[in-house]
Amino acid sequence: FIFLSADICRVCRSEGTPEKPLYHPCVCTGSIKFIHQECLVQWLKHSRKEYCELCKHRFAFTPIYSPDMPSRLPIQDIFAGLVTSIGTAIRYWFHYTLVAFAWLGVVPLTACRIYKCLFTGSVSSLLTLPLDILSTENLLADCLQGCFVVTCTLCAFISLVWLREQIVHGGAPQWLEQNQQQPLNGVGQQNEAQAVVNGGVENAVLDQPANPAAENVVVGENPEIQEEQVDEEEEDNEDEEDAVVEDAADANNGAQDDMNWNALEWDRAAEELTWERMLGLDGSLVFLEHVFWVVSLNTLFILVFAFCPYHIGHFSIVGLGFEEYVQASHFEGLITTIVGYVLLAVTLIVCHGLAALVKFQRSRRLLGVCYIVVKVSLLVVVEIGVFPLICGWWLDICSLEMFDATLKDRELSFQSAPGTTMFLHWLVGMVYVFYFASFILLLREVLRPGVLWFLRNLNDPDFNPVQEMIHLPIYRHLRRFILSVIVFGSIVLLMLWLPIRIIKYLLPNFLPYNVMLYSDAPVSELSLELLLLQVVLPALLEQGHTRQWLKGLVRAWTVTAGYLLDLHSYLLGDQEENENNANQQPNNQHARNNNAIPVVGEGLHAAHQAILQQGGPVGFQPYRRPLKFPLRIFLLIVFMCITLLIASLICLTLPVFAGRWLMSFWTGTAKIHELYTAACGLYVCWLTIRAVTVLVAWMPQGRRVIFQKVKEWSLMIMKTLIVAMLLAGVVPLLLGLLFELVIVAPLRVPLDQTPLFYPWQDWALGVLHAKIIAAITLMGPQWWLKTVIEQVYANGIRNIDLHFIIRKLAAPVISVLLLSLCVPYIIASGVVPLLGVTAEMQNLVQRRIYPFLLMVVVLMGILSFQVRQFKRLYEHIKNDKYLVGQRLVNYERKSGKQGTSTTPPQSSQE
Repeated sequence: FIFLSADICRVCRSEGTPEKPLYHPCVCTGSIKFIHQECLVQWLKHSRKEYCELCKHRFAFTPIYSPDMPSRLPIQDIFAGLVTSIGTAIRYWFHYTLVAFAWLGVVPLTACRIYKCLFTGSVSSLLTLPLDILSTENLLADCLQGCFVVTCTLCAFISLVWLREQIVHGGAPQWLEQNQQQPLNGVGQQNEAQAVVNGGVENAVLDQPANPAAENVVVGENPEIQEEQVDEEEEDNEDEEDAVVEDAADANNGAQDDMNWNALEWDRAAEELTWERMLGLDGSLVFLEHVFWVVSLNTLFILVFAFCPYHIGHFSIVGLGFEEYVQASHFEGLITTIVGYVLLAVTLIVCHGLAALVKFQRSRRLLGVCYIVVKVSLLVVVEIGVFPLICGWWLDICSLEMFDATLKDRELSFQSAPGTTMFLHWLVGMVYVFYFASFILLLREVLRPGVLWFLRNLNDPDFNPVQEMIHLPIYRHLRRFILSVIVFGSIVLLMLWLPIRIIKYLLPNFLPYNVMLYSDAPVSELSLELLLLQVVLPALLEQGHTRQWLKGLVRAWTVTAGYLLDLHSYLLGDQEENENNANQQPNNQHARNNNAIPVVGEGLHAAHQAILQQGGPVGFQPYRRPLKFPLRIFLLIVFMCITLLIASLICLTLPVFAGRWLMSFWTGTAKIHELYTAACGLYVCWLTIRAVTVLVAWMPQGRRVIFQKVKEWSLMIMKTLIVAMLLAGVVPLLLGLLFELVIVAPLRVPLDQTPLFYPWQDWALGVLHAKIIAAITLMGPQWWLKTVIEQVYANGIRNIDLHFIIRKLAAPVISVLLLSLCVPYIIASGVVPLLGVTAEMQNLVQRRIYPFLLMVVVLMGILSFQVRQFKRLYEHIKNDKYLVGQRLVNYERKSGKQGTSTTPPQSSQE
């Protein structure tokens, strides 16, 4: 049987009728070719797209106007539409002005005035607070300060919410659970039983002597881990059994209270409350309520998190007589607030213990949560603020001789600008800590898992520093902080202070480095800074080879040290040991069942790992332990220190020496900032090492391949040099010169003086302007320049297309810049003198023609934009008054087809 199938709609699967014809608006064929216009419009509203999701063809609609529409709109219609549009624009302008005034004026201003009122410390300031809020004095400064206050309060609010999520999802400490009533353990305060557990286990693990002659037993998990959990608690469990039953009932009630909120209602409210609605950008006035709540939240957080701790600390410092010392630090407010938080934490500990004694479970839990908040806040300040600051100051102190400075100079700089000095030292310390952590991560990639058992693994997915801050007691964090200060400080001594002393002894004339802010060199300091920031540093930082080189050096050093000291198995591990590990598992299981404390081999480090990470060792691999193992470890540490010392000596001398030698050909005997010489020397060293590594990689391939590679690279380098000369030389020079003629010279040089142009400075500024223009172009809409730049970036250096770059990018850009420079000059110097004007007028035209033509171009652009806007307004008015509908347009091929299908065809092809 042969069936003739009729055309049907791809959405509703119905046939076409005279009232609802079928259209084929896109390239799709077969059973999805046709569709009803109503079905398509409904689907477009649902999918929020204007094109077919299969063939990507954009649907087209033709407007249907009323038959009585005139050929041109009457003036009154255009005027009425224009007045309506202006009224709408004015309404939106007033609304957005109110929004901006509320969020950028009222909120920060009230926050700043309330903050000042609370910290004034007088009753009169509270009484005059409404008048102070309405005062017009120092509006801009108070708004800026208020923005900082609002930012701090919002960060505090977000941190509180995030900390609550950490406690809810990560679990609260055991001493906080309501079904266990325990007196809170303070800072290192424990009872005798807990001390026995801590002392027994830690001494057995930390102080156990090594036994070189014993057989190496691999223990995968420490049997004392469960006992060590007692050491992780901040309180003891000494209550009676009847209190436990009452606490369990309270815990159930508390859990029931936590579950009273409806998640669906909160999700629905979150869906309804968008950023536009919350900020008032949707046109409604609901945002005024949000402004009120933000002001109230700011006041509450200022009162709770700033006012109360500050005054607690202030009264305590005044009472103890330390007020003069705190004022001499230039950070009286910060130190006083931190002291207040510390006293508040101690008070919360005492109150928590009292609430536990009198069995006030809700008060006990609330005080415990408040203590966790204060504890985590103080630990964050210590970890992120105090520790990098200590590292920064220690780095500065150890490097004083390198810059020919003294402690008296640092004291004077601190007295003159304490805030800037502390920030710079904190920034240096943060950079040091970051790169040290990055180097530790690189070491973990090379060394055997388990070697760095004493350091936390930042790549561990289970590692959560906030959870550690919540669960671990204070004395554990204090111990970690002291050990970290000792380790980081010792490394600074080894890699900075000691090399400086050696350099001063061996090369007396090499130090100090010249780091003065001025320079007597014939080149501009700004040009050197731009060259460093735009050329040298991106070339060094954007290369991934540096990390691979460093990793290769670390691996080579590890292999060398391992074979010299017979520690290859300990440092890198052995495949044979991994294969035999399965045979040792029964013995390990037997050892775990017998609760044996490991005293030899990797069991010692497994125990350390268990203590530091609250669990079994992660990713631990066994190793073969040689004879005289402690002596070999000591020699390994000595070898490592010597290697770090030599590496530091090379890094402190070789780049600077090479940079000074190269810069001497350019600047002569003039002194230049050592940052530029170091960067230049480092760049040359990087190029040399890169070339050597490439040649070494090519050598096994034979002489013919090497010649071919050298030929290819030489051709690529020549192309790159040509492109660099055009795009990094000619274009920035023309761009900087044009900027100088249009903006700088008319503003800085009077008409009776002759402007002087410095090509080097113009080129340096042109490099900066070119990068900014390229970044804006890549972020903007799609047009020919963006397409060409993206294509050049996609090709890269190795696939560089010289013809494409010159024809599509360099030639058009250089032509536009040359026309922008030459046309005004020809008009001012060639055409204007032919008109017979005076010399003063010629000078005026020559000096002002560039900004004048810029204004003409800008006005033409604005005029063109307004013409397009008027056309859009004209179409909008016509559509509002005379548009009666839209008809879907069929997709027409080159051969042409029927516009619409009022009756279904007899067949359609699949």
